[in-house]
Amino acid sequence: MKLLENISMSLSSLLAHKMRSILTMLGIIIGVGAVIIVVAIGQSGEAMLKSQITGSGNTVELYYQPSEEELKANPNAYNQSPFRQEDIRALEEIPEIKQIVATSQVFSPIRFKEDTIDSAITGMSSAYFELNDLKVSKGRGFSASDFLGGRRVAIVSYSMEEELFKGKSPIGQIIRIESQPVEIIGMLEKPTGLFSFGSNDVYIPTKTFQTIYGTSDYTQVTLQAENADQLKNVGEKAAAKLNQLHNTKDSYQVVNMEEIAEGVGQVTRIMTLIIGSIAGISLLVGGIGVMNIMLVSVTERTREIGIRMALGATRAQVLTQFLIESVTLTLIGGMIGILLGWGGASIVAIFAKWPPLISWQVVIGGMLFSMVIGVVFGILPANKASKLDPIESLRYE
Repeated sequence: MKLLENISMSLSSLLAHKMRSILTMLGIIIGVGAVIIVVAIGQSGEAMLKSQITGSGNTVELYYQPSEEELKANPNAYNQSPFRQEDIRALEEIPEIKQIVATSQVFSPIRFKEDTIDSAITGMSSAYFELNDLKVSKGRGFSASDFLGGRRVAIVSYSMEEELFKGKSPIGQIIRIESQPVEIIGMLEKPTGLFSFGSNDVYIPTKTFQTIYGTSDYTQVTLQAENADQLKNVGEKAAAKLNQLHNTKDSYQVVNMEEIAEGVGQVTRIMTLIIGSIAGISLLVGGIGVMNIMLVSVTERTREIGIRMALGATRAQVLTQFLIESVTLTLIGGMIGILLGWGGASIVAIFAKWPPLISWQVVIGGMLFSMVIGVVFGILPANKASKLDPIESLRYE
């Protein structure tokens, strides 16, 4: 008996009991769909998480970790800005560095009329906005003259509108930082990332910050490399240069956000695997349902099997026929499950505002796994059918 003929007979048998076939496939459909949705959500979430951590540029951050000897010599080491102007000039000599973004930050209260709130005040350059993809929703951004002239202007975070200005537009308002008047010229867009906590932030030009706080040092330095392959080399060179300049031993170190993102990615992949495995249990339940229905089908078609064997059908042919019927049942269910999973993952991605990442490996794996379930759970009914005695089968009512 040819393969196409077996497939045709299998489809005819399934169509003869439509409702039973649909209910049997339901377990496979739900199982495959659930696995694809879980894996797609895991991969999309991992990609979004990594992009939030690493940002849009190839960057590494330098930080200062004083040794015990340094802390004994200077107990206030943690309270002082670790980067100086000469540090920045020394780092500019490293050829692999595309851009250096040095910022100064303090946490202090700001005042508007009679109201005061705590805020993170950051003195930054134009490169900081570009590197962190910050966008202004109201007012305007900083101009070149704002940076060069150290004008007393500021851009505030979205949350400041409610926290300090009671829902009114902050544009044009005067706030006081360390008793110094600063005009608000812009407000940032509402953050939508995974690490958006609605903090109260005030951004001012670096020169303005230095004037208000009387310091030319920096609290944070971010290095942008020409390409991702140079990140490790850039970080090692920068840390070594600063340690040499300050006569310290490994006090200046580098944080590679790519490595942190990869570590987070490993955790999310493990979680996706665990949750996907739990979702995959429904496939086993669906497989048991397939085996149950195929056993019922063998019992119902005992006389038909006897007639075929009496006409010359071999046990191998009967075994093959029922195996193909089982595989066809699970394969159709698997294909519907793939479409269901694809649609479900796309809907979740739309609401979560991240790109739907549905890997072809998972889709192909879902189809192959459906076929394997058909074979595994179809062997027992098919074997039972192939071992029926033709004479006894013909007598079966």
